[in-house]
Amino acid sequence: MKNYNFLSVILLAMALSNCGDPKKGENTIFNFDTSKFAAKYTPEDALNLEILNSESKTVDSTIYYVNDVKVQATKGLEKFNFELKDQKLGYQNLKALVYYEGQNSEATARIELVSSVQPKLLKYKIVNTYPHDIEAYTQGLEFYRDTLYEGTGNGSGPSGKKGISSLRKTDYKTGKTYKKVELADQYFGEGITILNNKVYQLTWQNNEGYIYNADTFEKEKTFPYFKNIEGWGLTNDGTYLYQSDGTEKIWKIDPKTMKEVDYINVYSYESKIKSVNELEWIDGKVYGNIYQKDAIAVINPKNGAVEGIINLIDLKSKITQLEDTDVLNGIAYNPKTKTIFVTGKNWDKLFEIAISE
Repeated sequence: MKNYNFLSVILLAMALSNCGDPKKGENTIFNFDTSKFAAKYTPEDALNLEILNSESKTVDSTIYYVNDVKVQATKGLEKFNFELKDQKLGYQNLKALVYYEGQNSEATARIELVSSVQPKLLKYKIVNTYPHDIEAYTQGLEFYRDTLYEGTGNGSGPSGKKGISSLRKTDYKTGKTYKKVELADQYFGEGITILNNKVYQLTWQNNEGYIYNADTFEKEKTFPYFKNIEGWGLTNDGTYLYQSDGTEKIWKIDPKTMKEVDYINVYSYESKIKSVNELEWIDGKVYGNIYQKDAIAVINPKNGAVEGIINLIDLKSKITQLEDTDVLNGIAYNPKTKTIFVTGKNWDKLFEIAISE
């Protein structure tokens, strides 16, 4: 538990998610026996499901659902043992559809599934330090064909004046921008990613994003979000996009339709991790900035478990300190050098780092 306690400090006072009591349904005839439920479960656990029959009805059969997916049908009110190993982390909504005496009725409940993985504290060393545009309110950072692409928002810069959201190509060695398109003032630019020679860029609260040609920056399409959420970070695995929205969720999106395919909830051991921000796909894992915390979480994209944490708080002491110097944000993996480039909002430096255990 010492490692867990230390890593909680690295995540800077991330509170344990409030599980509360299992949620009972309003059904008065049939209910889950929640007296046997634990406060929290891990993927190694199994859930014993039993239905209470308060009025001693004659039951024909019961169908069990977890998150609206049918998982078992039983005769009468037979008990059901459900293994949790293949479930996403987060709340599991339980439902039993009970058929009795020519009628049917539902029983509902809820449990929380948390991670059993205690994240490793990863080490880093600075390989190189490069200049970075101090007026760039960095929201997204990604290498593509040896070129650094950057998306910025219109937060306040070093002058204290509101900046301009943009998409840009940058010479990372000099910090100079050699291609840029700007967004209108009412749009706050957010995360970016490049897939199949197209740049995808999010906006914060406008519920829309943009697709550009990666070479010319010509805007090819404006797309609405698949639901009413905020746009934060964006990355891809070569096939699908992954989008964060400021909560603990990361959405998996089909780039052809821009519709949701799946999602995960991010957990660091028993802690639900909200404010997942800028994202980067590195060797099968999602690396994510945690907003307002100068750390990067290494996330398993299959279940949302945080497997590692990189504490980068010392980097902030190496940049020019101004009144409105903002937080760490921006992760770009260079597959050519196998190093990671990180910066922050209105930082005057870009750091190339190497990660080790």
